[in-house]
Amino acid sequence: MTVQQQSPRQLEQPYQYRRVELVEPDWTRIPGWRDVTAAEWESVQWQRAHCVKNIRQLRAVFGDLIEERFYADLERDQAERATMSMLVPPQMVNTMVPHGVPDTDSLYADPVRRYMLPVFSDRRIDWPSHPRATRDSLHEHDMWVAEGLTHRYPTKVLAELLPTCPQYCGHCTRMDLVGNSTPVIDKLKFNLKPVDRVEAMLSYLRSNSGVRDVVVSGGDVANMPWPRLEAFIDSLLDIENIRDIRLATKALMGLPQHWLQDEVRAGMERLNSKSVITGASIAIHTHVNHANSITPLVAKATRAMLDTGVRDVRNQGVLMGGVNDDAHTLLDLCFTLLDGAQIMPYYFYMCDMIPFSEHWRVSVARAQELQHGIMGYLPGFATPRIVCDVPFVGKRWVHQLESYDREHGVSYWTKNYRTSIERTDPDALDRTYEYYDPIYTLPVAGQAWWKQHAGDHLAAAEVAAKASRDAAESQKSLSV
Repeated sequence: MTVQQQSPRQLEQPYQYRRVELVEPDWTRIPGWRDVTAAEWESVQWQRAHCVKNIRQLRAVFGDLIEERFYADLERDQAERATMSMLVPPQMVNTMVPHGVPDTDSLYADPVRRYMLPVFSDRRIDWPSHPRATRDSLHEHDMWVAEGLTHRYPTKVLAELLPTCPQYCGHCTRMDLVGNSTPVIDKLKFNLKPVDRVEAMLSYLRSNSGVRDVVVSGGDVANMPWPRLEAFIDSLLDIENIRDIRLATKALMGLPQHWLQDEVRAGMERLNSKSVITGASIAIHTHVNHANSITPLVAKATRAMLDTGVRDVRNQGVLMGGVNDDAHTLLDLCFTLLDGAQIMPYYFYMCDMIPFSEHWRVSVARAQELQHGIMGYLPGFATPRIVCDVPFVGKRWVHQLESYDREHGVSYWTKNYRTSIERTDPDALDRTYEYYDPIYTLPVAGQAWWKQHAGDHLAAAEVAAKASRDAAESQKSLSV
């Protein structure tokens, strides 16, 4: 055989691409859903009615598969650490341990469980929170130009239409506003009526021609009654300067049944037809953190939205320890998004500096390594950027930092625009802004420095948590 006739050999690479066919996990493997029909499973009403909202309901779903030690671990986390209350649709629970019957150890190890149902033993006990962690770590509330309307970037705004979601992620960056209060976090509340809040947003956008891009979020737009959401987007399309509208919904993955409803599909067709006339575009941004979450129903919902004329469906994941902080895991996710569901990998955010999130957060150095690790495998247009959302700055690619004190875990960043709270600040474009690595990732000297300068932080957090729990118990006693 000549050299030309030899069969080509595949080069050995650090990551080997393989096409994976999507499979909907068999929900009947789980005791609580043994008798659920396909029609029920694909019903959004059934999914919403059977969301897991507490430990009692989780026990009913898993039956005898899971040992009591897991539930005790989860209960302690709900009482002492959780910044989000429990709310997980069956669709999402079913993607935990998707390839077999769950047991205690496999559930503990599952990446989707790690961020949707965090337990106390997941959290760090040395530094559960960073000393610089804040409940509104991105200062979005400070930048409200109308209630719920954040104007941080020169040409873009974030419209938080509602404070609820079909599912609550443990790492939620908007944990100060979104969802029910927990024993450690008393949530903020909107003051205006929904109709007045929406009108205030539209009034601001009509009078500020420099805004061209609106991210419609919350919460999750899937929780807004469709007629109200369609009316808001329709009004945005009437504003001449609005060119891009992005709908933020984790429910495309967590509750795809919502986006397959006839009412939603017909409404999206109407909106996209109007967007063609006005010259604007509508895209959907979803939030998938692991390849196991992509199922045929997710692909079907995505295809349904693309068929209505949506410009693109893009994914904004969050980089989290124990979930996806590995280059191969990220590449598996990106290829599954692209090949299986026609979802464009777009961003991976570093987990924000909110309370009790240190076990999820990784250092900027690690994020840079992961960005390097995924380069060259994906098409350039589908290679996601790993970004750090720097307080008072915004999204920055992890290689854009100005300088980096690795011993103390402090990176310094600059920006080229003013936020809405810096209109008269002459130094906004000249100063540097800090972002802090998790302390456990630092060298010994750096950890010792933080212990010396902020060692009482853990004690203060524990005192605050206990006070919050005591207040909740007292209120419960009064209501009995």
